[in-house]
Amino acid sequence: MRKPCFHPLAALAGLLALGWSCAAGAADAKAALFDPVASVVMGPRCLNCHQVGAPRQKDMGVLHAQQVVRGKDGHGSAALRCQACHQAANTADGKVPGVPDWHLAPLSMNWQGLDKQGICRQLRDPARNGNRKTPREVVEHMETDPLVLWAWNPGANRSKPALSHEQFVRALKTWADAGLPCPD
Repeated sequence: MRKPCFHPLAALAGLLALGWSCAAGAADAKAALFDPVASVVMGPRCLNCHQVGAPRQKDMGVLHAQQVVRGKDGHGSAALRCQACHQAANTADGKVPGVPDWHLAPLSMNWQGLDKQGICRQLRDPARNGNRKTPREVVEHMETDPLVLWAWNPGANRSKPALSHEQFVRALKTWADAGLPCPD
């Protein structure tokens, strides 16, 4: 009767497979760090202005009323500039949102039609993220830009992002510290 034998190569193959499995799990865990960030940047407060053409409005992302268009500089057309209605603060009734210098995101920062992975990759790319070359610059933009901050004070009948601004910045910093990994 032959005894079962344990082959060293089989053991090595098993360990390598386990290592690859662990590495893949670690990569998946790192990529998942973008999930809370995505829960905010894929919401209407961000997507309504990260558009190619006309801005969107309301939680449903409908085309902006008054036939507003982007214009050459993202501030509307010559005949109807964003600032004609959008002032330095929300109107008293909250119906017309506002912060100083209200405008659409630059065309290079368009997220229209992108999924979570596409937006993640774009946020890492200085050519498509407002020339932010380091993870810290990406975080700083989301932490301090008045248009970004407006999302947490959107006025009447507009939803706020899924996370508080403090939670969002904490998630951004965790994602940045990990090297801005993106999901596959």
